Amino acid sequence: MELLQSESLIPVAWSSVAYEQWRHDLHSICGSFDPRTTDKGRSVRGAARGIDVCGMQFAHVSNDLDFVHRSHDDIRCDTAEHLFLIVQLEGSCGVDHSGQQNTLDVGDCILVDSTKPTTFHFGGQFSNHLSMHLPRQIMYSEKRDRFEIARKLVGFDPMAIMLRALIAKIMSTPETDASAGNLRELMFNATRQAFVAEAATIEHMQSLHDSAARRLEMVDILIDRHLTESDLSAKWLATRIGVSIRTLQQDFQGMGVTCTTIIRDKRLRLAREKIEQIKDARGNHTIAEVAYAAGFNDISYFNRSFRELFDCAPTDLLKPVGRA
Repeated sequence: MELLQSESLIPVAWSSVAYEQWRHDLHSICGSFDPRTTDKGRSVRGAARGIDVCGMQFAHVSNDLDFVHRSHDDIRCDTAEHLFLIVQLEGSCGVDHSGQQNTLDVGDCILVDSTKPTTFHFGGQFSNHLSMHLPRQIMYSEKRDRFEIARKLVGFDPMAIMLRALIAKIMSTPETDASAGNLRELMFNATRQAFVAEAATIEHMQSLHDSAARRLEMVDILIDRHLTESDLSAKWLATRIGVSIRTLQQDFQGMGVTCTTIIRDKRLRLAREKIEQIKDARGNHTIAEVAYAAGFNDISYFNRSFRELFDCAPTDLLKPVGRA
């Protein structure tokens, strides 16, 4: 069934929910966002609900708010990092993200990075969209193709049609299905291909080096694309973008973090995603193998850092739900 024909996603009538309840629901599903309306005491037409199916997470978000914003402060509040593959189901939505402005109409798709500030504009008009949460580090771990954030695919684009069809298939496939793992991997690869960066975009990104903000943008991309490589370090990054290591360290100090911490935390998030996938794997992968594959050489350091960031041990993720 085509995604845009699903009655569960596009009901005949929408009810209303209190603003504070809608805001709470959005936070619990998508992380820290700041929804705004002209009257915060009024109700919101629509809902924010999570959908977990086939081992994938979705956010089904509908509303008639003025706008929803995600700032740098909101980003720092969240430990998880995702790419949001958004499909517009009803109405329209303006998206201001990564220096680009787009308007999504029915059927259009866009890829949004949770680590970048974003504003969704609704102007008080009803909008309904579905957002698939793609693990950011998993998406960037495949380096064969560079894909582009914030570029819109119009609804009649064959790639947009393909993505909607795949999402519809995923939403009808239980996690216990033997094909679930392969279907998820197909979704990751199809998304990369659908948003593959054009040559002009790659050339532009390679030229970003004339300010701290632009250097850090380029560094962030380099870290994601080389995250599991053993020689990834502040010195390696400084050499790649043509600045001194002191300059790069000062850039990070301006953000209140270190390059080493950024690399470590990104590797930990990648490891967490892969550990959670072990449950679905048919092989005998171990946590130690995942840690090494994510770029860690010291298992004790990995376990300690993992607990500090996620407040749980790596092995806790493998325990059945509800079991201490």
